[in-house]
Amino acid sequence: MSKIPQTQEQLSELEKAMDVIIDVFHQYSRREGDRDTLTKHELKLLIEKQLANYLRHVKNRATIDEIMKDLDVNKDEQISFCEMMLLITRVTIATHEHLHEVEDQQQQQQQQQHKHQHQHHH
Repeated sequence: MSKIPQTQEQLSELEKAMDVIIDVFHQYSRREGDRDTLTKHELKLLIEKQLANYLRHVKNRATIDEIMKDLDVNKDEQISFCEMMLLITRVTIATHEHLHEVEDQQQQQQQQQHKHQHQHHH
């Protein structure tokens, strides 16, 4: 595993997250074919193992074939790191929106409970 050379400073939370993304990509990209791209099989494995929970938040979830077609911008049947980042970006944005929706629902529930409690006092 080629790690990014560690500088004297500690990596920040965000830098660690970036480091992990690069590491995970390489764990899958090295399995077959080109060492620095994902084949369809490698992409499928990565998605099943690494994005199973968060991919649920993406509205109208696509099949692996559709994701592959969508990400493979240069149509070489391989997913480069740059192309895979598009998927991660999309899933991250969808998850962020989903978390807000959940928060909103919880707030609404709390407000309703609050109203009910007030009604009992009268």
